Amino acid sequence: MHAAFALAATLALSLPATLPAHAAGEIMTVWKSPWCGCCEAWSDAMRAAGYEIVIENREDLAPVKAKAGVPSAMEGCHTALVEGYFLEGHVPLSSVERLLANRPPIAGLAVPGMPSGSLGMGEDPSARYDVHSVDRSGAIGIYERVAPR
Repeated sequence: MHAAFALAATLALSLPATLPAHAAGEIMTVWKSPWCGCCEAWSDAMRAAGYEIVIENREDLAPVKAKAGVPSAMEGCHTALVEGYFLEGHVPLSSVERLLANRPPIAGLAVPGMPSGSLGMGEDPSARYDVHSVDRSGAIGIYERVAPR
């Protein structure tokens, strides 16, 4: 894992100055299955938002999720780490931006499962799902409700 962080630090030095202010210099490491297209789509959306993405393909994500502190009930199909927080599953960009702007004392955010219409899971204007917060003791709360506008 140290090699991934060294690579991420090297990549951060090469970021163009034109990135959006919210993501400039922020490195996000994404652990995913090598064959998961929706995880790739989520990663691409984060990259398009200006995050420097480092992909770690793994057959078995259970050790990564356990080390990050993701409760089993909150598991999604990929796990990302950014600025000391985990992002589990298809967390929307708006939640990531709010998390990094406010820096609450939590371990991370999770969108369990693979809800239709969530970031990376296709366009669905009627999408409705919850983004959960997970504190450092493992307690789960609602961080944001995603619903049609």
